[in-house]
Amino acid sequence: MAERERVMRMSVEQPLWRALAGYRVLTMVYAIGLFISAYHEVARPWVSIAYLAVLAVWTLATLPCVANAASCTKRFLTADLTIALAGILLTRLAETHERIDAGAPTLPSIWTAGAVLAFAIKGGWRWAAFASTLVAAANLVHRSGVPTRDTVHMVLLVWIASIAIGYVVEVARASERTLARALEIEAATRERERLARDIHDSVLQVLAMVQRRGAVIGGEAAELGRMAGEQEVALRTLVSGGLVPVPRVSQEAAEGAVVRAVDEPDDSDGPVDLRALLAPYAGSKVSLAEPGAPVPVAPVAARELAAAVGAALDNVRRHAGEHARAWILVEDEPGEVIVTVRDDGPGIPEGRLAQAEGEGRLGVALSIRGRLRDLGGSAELISVPGQGTEVELKVPKDSSASRGKAEQR
Repeated sequence: MAERERVMRMSVEQPLWRALAGYRVLTMVYAIGLFISAYHEVARPWVSIAYLAVLAVWTLATLPCVANAASCTKRFLTADLTIALAGILLTRLAETHERIDAGAPTLPSIWTAGAVLAFAIKGGWRWAAFASTLVAAANLVHRSGVPTRDTVHMVLLVWIASIAIGYVVEVARASERTLARALEIEAATRERERLARDIHDSVLQVLAMVQRRGAVIGGEAAELGRMAGEQEVALRTLVSGGLVPVPRVSQEAAEGAVVRAVDEPDDSDGPVDLRALLAPYAGSKVSLAEPGAPVPVAPVAARELAAAVGAALDNVRRHAGEHARAWILVEDEPGEVIVTVRDDGPGIPEGRLAQAEGEGRLGVALSIRGRLRDLGGSAELISVPGQGTEVELKVPKDSSASRGKAEQR
């Protein structure tokens, strides 16, 4: 069966880059508007026109550079900050001392904050502190060491805001990595449980059967059975020992933390009839009671539910004895499908399931409850010593949607 790769991309900083791109364009237009409104008061308008032309071309041409962290290189950040600092210093050539002392805005005006914020989003609060300090020094030079109240207010605002944003970005990136790792561990654990179920349903049961038959036959077969028993114990220990596989793929890309997991796709365009999957279990010692109409279930849910029924019947054959009978009842309810497996065996002593799970015998824990849990369903086991055992399996009709949501948490 073909597999498909599911990719989840998480990035809380990507909206910041989009906001920064919009901010740069708006503040560039604002700086041009300020110059136009005070054109007749500017001493050397040609200096302002030349600089603002460069600023406009630079802002529009470098929009792709502020699209994400990968595009925002150190070379771009250096050139961007240089243009901002040059605009602050060139203001002394364009404006008169009187206008500068009166608090006239610098040529780039608040566009400068965009250059500092790019440092903050790219490199965190330390980069932001470095860039904002250079901007503060340039403003002091521009004001001849005697800044106005508005200048001090502007410098402090940029300095505090950029450092705060840089710190938030660092925390967000750390949170993304933590969440990505948690999702990887969850996916790896789910894959391990699936493999454990498959191993229990096939390899472990075959080894147990070889051990029993070898002990009955005797001779060389007994030795073969003993070796099969040893391998069964070793394999059970490996399955239940908590070995978590290496995550599929994990990386921290420029667009955010990326998690990839391999899922088993549905091999059908629509639901399947659960009755067709349960029919092979019926026999001389197993009675199947089912509705007269089809029981439509999503393909993945139907396969897992049928496998859980098979695991329950295997437990009947193994623990209730060869002469035990079993009954399968299928109920198609409006919101869920209920399958009940009941036998007339001796029942399960109290505490035996917990003991078996501790010994690595995970038939109920993984092959039954684990399968239903992954589908958003449940498995209830009722057993009274001397009165048989009943396993009730419930799967919601929208199990596929429930499973998809669980995997994306």
